[in-house]
Amino acid sequence: MTTEKNQPPFDWHKDYPAAVTVCDREGIIVAMNRCSVELFAKRGGAALIGTSLFSCHPESANKIIRRQLQTQEANVYITRRKNGSRLIQQVPWYRDGVFGGLVETVIPIPDDIPVKERD
Repeated sequence: MTTEKNQPPFDWHKDYPAAVTVCDREGIIVAMNRCSVELFAKRGGAALIGTSLFSCHPESANKIIRRQLQTQEANVYITRRKNGSRLIQQVPWYRDGVFGGLVETVIPIPDDIPVKERD
């Protein structure tokens, strides 16, 4: 198998063990990895590609997303539910220095995750 220099010979993001969802500058979902498709299966899974993030969220969340798309700022928080906690990271992505939209990563947090203090 041949690959370009510094390029992995596989699509690592497809099998990344956290949900990765990507939207463009208008909030249209342009990509989802396998874990994201599975996480959002009840809402449509892969059929969400090409649809608006704004139709998937309540207005309170849409305000935050609109602000992020305007200011290109990150939003990071933890959600806690009966079935566990998740780290949510929503960050801007760029192509050749031009803002392209947002990447949301949803990472499950085990109940017994160790915390390592660093100086």
